[in-house]
Amino acid sequence: METTIRDALPQDAARFLEIYSYYVTETAVSFEYEPPTIAQFQSRMRETAARYPYLAAERGGEIIGYACAHPFVGRRAYDRSAELTIYLDKSYTRTGAGKLLYGELEKRLVRMGITNVYACIGVPETDDEYLTHNSLDFHEHMGFRSVGVFRRCGRKFGRWYDMVWAEKIIAPHSDSPDEVAFGSQSPCVWQQPGV
Repeated sequence: METTIRDALPQDAARFLEIYSYYVTETAVSFEYEPPTIAQFQSRMRETAARYPYLAAERGGEIIGYACAHPFVGRRAYDRSAELTIYLDKSYTRTGAGKLLYGELEKRLVRMGITNVYACIGVPETDDEYLTHNSLDFHEHMGFRSVGVFRRCGRKFGRWYDMVWAEKIIAPHSDSPDEVAFGSQSPCVWQQPGV
């Protein structure tokens, strides 16, 4: 069955939260201890999608994952850099959906004027039942390279975990770049007040 990628919509929030909650409660992939409420998740989506692409992956009419970009660090000089987030339904990992999501996300970010993308990835010293090296392996397969490791910086389920920053250059660096076109790759529905 084919996986399709589309813009995320406000009504996708409940399904996205369902997917994300598994990674919060059952794994150390997310360093959050408790899932956000639906209102908190919707607020996160709205804030992110106002400036950056936010995408959904569907297969057979069912949402199986999502990906988005958001500010890297948040200072103006970093405008041409973005941090990426991706989560797939646990039943749909290793199906190619992640590659499709990141591929479309990168295309849209390049059109905006983004040159560098980053991923913050939890990794264990040794794979365990809560966290493996799968996410790091996926990012390396997608062309990211590790640029920094924070040792034993996260604690969850009574264990210490490392965090790796990974980087990918997606566009050339110009000495006189245009301004970044924030919001240009997001659907207009996100711009409506009260959404």
